[in-house]
Amino acid sequence: MLNLNVDSKPSIEKLRWIMSKLRDPQTGCPWDIKQSFTSITAHTIEEAYEVVDAIEQQDFTELNKELGDLLFQVIFYSQLGQEQQLFDFDSVVDSICEKLIRRHPHVFSDIDLSSDAQIKANWENEKSKERKIKNNQQELSILADIPKNLPALSQAAKIQKRCSHVGFDWHDIGDVFAKIEEEVQEVKAELDAETINQAALGEELGDLMFAVVNLCRHAKQDPETLLRHANQKFTKRFHGVEAQVRDSGKDFTEHDLVQLEAYWQQVKAQEKSQ
Repeated sequence: MLNLNVDSKPSIEKLRWIMSKLRDPQTGCPWDIKQSFTSITAHTIEEAYEVVDAIEQQDFTELNKELGDLLFQVIFYSQLGQEQQLFDFDSVVDSICEKLIRRHPHVFSDIDLSSDAQIKANWENEKSKERKIKNNQQELSILADIPKNLPALSQAAKIQKRCSHVGFDWHDIGDVFAKIEEEVQEVKAELDAETINQAALGEELGDLMFAVVNLCRHAKQDPETLLRHANQKFTKRFHGVEAQVRDSGKDFTEHDLVQLEAYWQQVKAQEKSQ
């Protein structure tokens, strides 16, 4: 590593130098020194979500900072890998460069992939080859290596996409709607039972959610993003309801649902008029 200092021009090498100083067993930061691959994973997830939040808020000043925080996570893992002689930052960069070139033969070679469908199929085929190589050429499930700690909506979409790649998928979105309607009826049947079986109800609700994710995928929408936006929209509107409650001079508990719903409709009307 280069012999840099705090006054040197910002660069990836300076960032690597800072990381090495933070991890120095004699003079480094006590917190950084005691970290491991496992201990910083929660920070990595948090930083990734903060990047997404900055983009959705269109706060590009904050995005600049959050991307730096996310990059630092890569540098941290690379430093840990180097210390344990597993890999280093250069090998991380080499790996992604090789992968991107190999997965884009229509850009970096003479192979002609002119349509989005061809490009997507090639991408999935390359990923399938990578999974086989990773597992010593064994025949693996098409669902192998889907991260277990993905958010559930994203995991469901990824499962469905993998299955679609091998033809296990509806071609008509009407069939997707029919499946949702079927699942709704099964949920309703559980709720209408004389004694509700909570385990069975939970299973049917899960099936319904999985079917809705499938609809999102067929509509070329990301379910995780859609639900996050819905959460944000609801939160914004509920803040408006809270403001109406405060203006009324009465507490929430002094309002019935009819009054609160009227506030909600007022907030929605105000949004449309803006």
